[in-house]
Amino acid sequence: MAAQKPSVPKGTRDFSPVEMVKRNFIFDTIKNVFKRFGYLPIETPSMENLSTLMGKYGEEGDKLLFKILNSGDYLSKVKSNLSEVESNKLALEISEKGLRYDLTVPFARFVVQHRSEITFPFKRYQIQPVWRADRPQKGRYREFYQCDVDVIGSNSLLNEVELIQIIDHVFQDLKVNAIIKLNNRKILLGIAEMIGEPEKFIDITVAIDKLDKIGLEKVNEELLLKGISESAIEKLKPIFELSGSNKEKLSSLKKIVKDSETGLKGVEEIETVLNYFKTLKLNIDLELDLTLARGLNYYTGAIFEVKAKDAEIGSICGGGRYDDLTGIFGLKDVSGVGVSFGADRIYDVMEQLNIFPQEIVASTKVMFVNFGEKEEIYCLPLVQKLREEGVNSEIFPESAKMKKQMTYANNKNIPYVILVGDNEMQSGLLTVKDMVTGEQSELKFEELLQKIS
Repeated sequence: MAAQKPSVPKGTRDFSPVEMVKRNFIFDTIKNVFKRFGYLPIETPSMENLSTLMGKYGEEGDKLLFKILNSGDYLSKVKSNLSEVESNKLALEISEKGLRYDLTVPFARFVVQHRSEITFPFKRYQIQPVWRADRPQKGRYREFYQCDVDVIGSNSLLNEVELIQIIDHVFQDLKVNAIIKLNNRKILLGIAEMIGEPEKFIDITVAIDKLDKIGLEKVNEELLLKGISESAIEKLKPIFELSGSNKEKLSSLKKIVKDSETGLKGVEEIETVLNYFKTLKLNIDLELDLTLARGLNYYTGAIFEVKAKDAEIGSICGGGRYDDLTGIFGLKDVSGVGVSFGADRIYDVMEQLNIFPQEIVASTKVMFVNFGEKEEIYCLPLVQKLREEGVNSEIFPESAKMKKQMTYANNKNIPYVILVGDNEMQSGLLTVKDMVTGEQSELKFEELLQKIS
């Protein structure tokens, strides 16, 4: 029998040690910023009950849920004749659980389920994989990580201000040059009211959200297809053409939505947030962008999206305010706001721009060459001492040819190699080879410690 060719399911990936070190650098950087702002971690199971997931992401989302087959004789419980039943309905009869599609719905379920143990406002972060039965393509995977940070149980716009600061800190620490686009769903609702199409609000936002990707002409075509009149589309024109500073855009907007209470409330919220940044230092550009709509329907207030300035890639972070996400689980009127960092896209940007710090790839700092048994006995306590001092160290496990040992050190980007033979054991000095410069020096153990730290 021929050996099976190893492979992974489409849309999933293995990560090599080098990739993992870089990914962990991103996760650790993000995590440290979250902690600096007082957020605490939670985790939820990979699978949720389908009843928790279904109907929360719209019809498209429901199709993209990975369903898990019930264990045991699952077909015996199917009531209908298999040949007649629609496959989607059958799936629900033979599976009760599914892999989570995002971290937001499980978070809402968590908050409602544990509300008696939680202190509100509840500030949490969550870094875990999610799964979508999407068609895999460049930059789109079936299994990927989300890094979410949310605060729930507070209406204060200080939370929006804090999230903008978090985004600023993360991209500063990662050295990614980015811009935050900001909008408010209330303004978009006000605009829908102003053009006389409030009931088509969702259609309008879904179309506007594609402006970047498909251009104005195609967006107008889509709006016409959705039954929005030509005169209403004509009224949208000045919105797409708004330019100038944030302040100038806001004053034009006030005139446009002057007859919509909701629209004016949205403008006021954005003004409040922007006013805080008159006294707060921000390293990142913050731009009011009225074409930013975010596809998800549960957003009700501020919405954010972050783009990298130096790389052609979609948004690398996004989120917004949702006023009743917990309502679907029976806890009414609890407002929350949060953003999600796209670790995979951030990775791609940093790879493209070659801005990962060089030193993170080398996990081992010092390697002892192995010359034989008595040298091993001499070197092992030194390796142990280095590890106790917090220096990542290893000894080559066998006395192989020198070339093999040096190739190993090179391939692992180990910066220092220590050679200890008869001479060194007698003199008590260590021969230290700097693998970057190629220089060799003889050092006492204490001097070695100083050099590498």
